[in-house]
Formats: sequence, C-alpha cells, structure tokens
Amino acid sequence: MRKHKTAVPVLGHFINGAVLTESERLSDVFNPALGAVKARVAQATSQTVDQAVSAAAAAFPAWSETSALRRGRILFRFKELLDQHHHELAALITSEHGKVLSDAMGEVTRGIEIVEFACGAPHLLKTAYTDNIGGGIDNWNLRQALGVCVGITPFNFPVMVPLWMIPIALAAGNTFVLKPSERDPSPSLLLADLLKQAGLPDGVFNVVQGDKVAVDALIEHPNVEAISFVGSTPIAEYIYQEGTRRGKRVQALGGAKNHMIVMPDADLDQAADALIGAGYGSAGERCMAISIAVAVGDVGDALIAKLLPRIEALRVRNGVESDADMGPLVTAQHKQKVEGYITKGIEEGAKLIVDGRNYKVPGAEDGFFVGATLFDQVTPDMVIYKEEIFGPVLGIVRVPDFASAVKLINAHEFGNGVSCFTSDGGIARAFARNIQVGMVGINVPIPVPMAWHSFGGWKRSLFGDHHAYGEEGLRFYTRYKSVMQRWPDSIAKGPEFSMPTAK
Repeated sequence: MRKHKTAVPVLGHFINGAVLTESERLSDVFNPALGAVKARVAQATSQTVDQAVSAAAAAFPAWSETSALRRGRILFRFKELLDQHHHELAALITSEHGKVLSDAMGEVTRGIEIVEFACGAPHLLKTAYTDNIGGGIDNWNLRQALGVCVGITPFNFPVMVPLWMIPIALAAGNTFVLKPSERDPSPSLLLADLLKQAGLPDGVFNVVQGDKVAVDALIEHPNVEAISFVGSTPIAEYIYQEGTRRGKRVQALGGAKNHMIVMPDADLDQAADALIGAGYGSAGERCMAISIAVAVGDVGDALIAKLLPRIEALRVRNGVESDADMGPLVTAQHKQKVEGYITKGIEEGAKLIVDGRNYKVPGAEDGFFVGATLFDQVTPDMVIYKEEIFGPVLGIVRVPDFASAVKLINAHEFGNGVSCFTSDGGIARAFARNIQVGMVGINVPIPVPMAWHSFGGWKRSLFGDHHAYGEEGLRFYTRYKSVMQRWPDSIAKGPEFSMPTAK
C-alpha cells in the first residue's frame, strides 16, 4: 500500500563525484515504523552500471599509484567526518530500516572502527624482505591492488556492512562501486558525500542503486575484478557461482541460524538477558541474531520463566523514541513472511508461548511491527528450526547433555555464529574447539569480531576463501606478488640448467 500524499524526494546514484537521479524505473523507500513512503530510489540499468564501473576503472591507475600514506590520510579525514555526522547517519538508518536509534548509533560506531583500522594503510600494506638468499639474490613480496571492486550490501546494516568493505578496498589502492539495498539507500549517498569531502578523487568511489538488474550487470561487467556480498544464502551462492565462473574474486557471506547453548551451571539471569538482546534486538534482523536457544538438561523450564517477564517488559515502538527496545521490520512483505513462519511453527507442532503476530503500536498502527515471539519444543525437523527467519522469533530446543547440543549445532547447514553460556572452563574449551561454526562466543551472545580481526562463518554461511575486514579483508582486496632480484655483477657467466637453490 502506497501513501503518496505529497511529493517525495528521489534518491539517485553517485557516479564520478556527482549524484544522478534520472532513471527509467523508481521504487518506494518506506519509513517502516509509519508504513509510509518517505522517498523513491532510482533503479540502475546496465548502462548506469557501466557508467559507474567505467568511472572507477578510469580512476584506478592514479589511485593505485597514490602512496599508502596519502590514502590513509584521506581515510582519516573520512573517519573524522563520520564522527561529526554520526547521529545523522544513525537517524537515516532508523528512518529507513526501522531499528531503534541507540542500535543505529552502535552500528555506525562499529563501521567507524573498520575505518580506523584502514587508516593504518602504510603499516597494513608493509610486506617482507629477505636479503641475500644466495648468489646475490634478494627476495621480497608485494600486495598490490586488484582494480575495480564491488560491494553488494544488505538492508539490515546500511552503514556498517559497506564500511566492512569500502575502507579496506580503498586503503589497498582499489576503486569501488557500492550497490546498497534499495530498501534503505540514503546512508550510501551520505557516505559518498563524506568521502568526497575527505578529499577522495572523483571516480574512486561510486554508488549504483538498484535491484537484480544492477547486481547481474555488476557480476557480468568485464572490468570488475572482485565482488563482496553480504545477504541471504541463496543469493550469496548465486553471486559466488556467477562471479567465479567469470574469473572474478568473490567473497559472499550468506545466511545464519545461530544457536546459544544454555548449560545447567549457567547464570540464568545473564543467559536470559543475553537471549532477549540477541534474539529480539533490531527485531531479529541481524545475521548474528540468536534464533535458537539450546536448553541442556532440565534448564528449559527455568529459562522460560526468566524470559517471559523480560519479553513482557520489551518496549516495541517507533525507533526514534528514546526508550524503544525494538522497532519494526523493514517492509510489509517481510512482516508477512515472518508471521508466516510463526504460523508454520504452530502447524508443525512447536509450542507457541508468546505470539507476536498482528502487533500494533499506538500512534504507529500502519507500521510493519511483529512483536517478540517465543516457541518451546522446537525440533530439528521443523522449518522454523532449519530456515533463517530474520525476525523476532526465538525457539527453544531441549537436549539431554552438552554432547547432544554440539552434535545438533554441527549438523545444521549454517555455521555463522554460536554461543555457549556456562561457568565450566572445561565445557567452554571443548565448545570452542569442537563446534563447527566460524564465530564463537563463550558467555558472549553476539561474538562479532573487532575491526582488526575478521568476520565470517563456515559451511553455507560463507562462499569464498576470505572472511570480511581485518587482515583477511586486506588479503581479499590485494594480490600477492613475489619478487627476486640480483644485479649483473653477481651473475655467473654461462647458462644454468639445474634447479636454482639457496646457496
């Protein structure tokens, strides 16, 4: 349903240092708390994509030859501007995604941390040198830029996830084209403006708005060298397969079904607080959200007793309100999908303890709200256990012991994030070593690595060889080159026919 009572602004692309709004197609951008259209966004054609990639390709030679020190200084000015516009970015996130303002502020902070890491470009790009390996030969290595890199980012973190990619790629000397989610496109344009203000040359960073047409055009473009994607597993697999078969380097982070084991010796108040925040924060629209609590032994009933008053106390409302704990889902279609999962869980025999369907917020009755939902008696054969719901739906699975909990989690197709709450050091060590998941928390519900580490899951949560940001990100955005050198006065006369060895 559209509510075009007044003219709304059109959000465009950012190509070669300028905003372009002309487009054959437009789509609506909603304020999800109000259910009202706040803007319209241009949808890129293949010609628009070619314009952006061509601008990035033209800017690459000069930018890649710019010293790492100068690149780092531009990123440092960008970081200062992000600090100054912190609240403005967060407000844009809340108005188009729906997450509460405090959560949006935290998202921006985590993005800024990646920029801070990338500001160390001169040190990060420093490589190794070996003097005189033998015969007057010196050996060293380089990490060189790839060329035009592409980021395709999701709606749930319209600032943080682009900042997982952009600063690392730019620090390494690449140029960049961002294709943000068409559901919340405004932050991408503000990021582009701040980069320009920081002194980034035109063409080095570009934004193309759009849908699958833009994605396919980016994958197919011959001048694109690398693609980084974050989103659902089916799309991640598609982008990985289509990109790699065209010879591109691809890093595609997919879906998740994150578990939290609650051991009988855990502090249940701490565990319940963790589940409330990790399960219902950002309305469950996080790839690191906890959607399954694994209750070990007889802890299930006591855990539910701790959760219920906390769920009842949740303040679900428009995210701009200062005391809001949880906001709406991003679109009406996604709200309908999440409510469909709740209905499916009931049909499959899970015990619905708290029902968040048909949730209404006074003063925001048209918003896309789903209330906190809690299931008990969830089993591994159920759809609500197997699939990523991406909403405020928490399920409880009961298992007899720790070994059963580990076996349960390791059998799932996703391996993004996991947590275990326990007071037993032996259990914690066994959990960290034996769980087949990429990001592990021990008494930490959302174990998102810091900027100087790297983010990524295992199994069908990640396609490609590199995790995001940190040192792994730097490897993804550079090519390794080894150089061996000697000078004429050290070269023996005559040809050599044997394999050269160190002497």
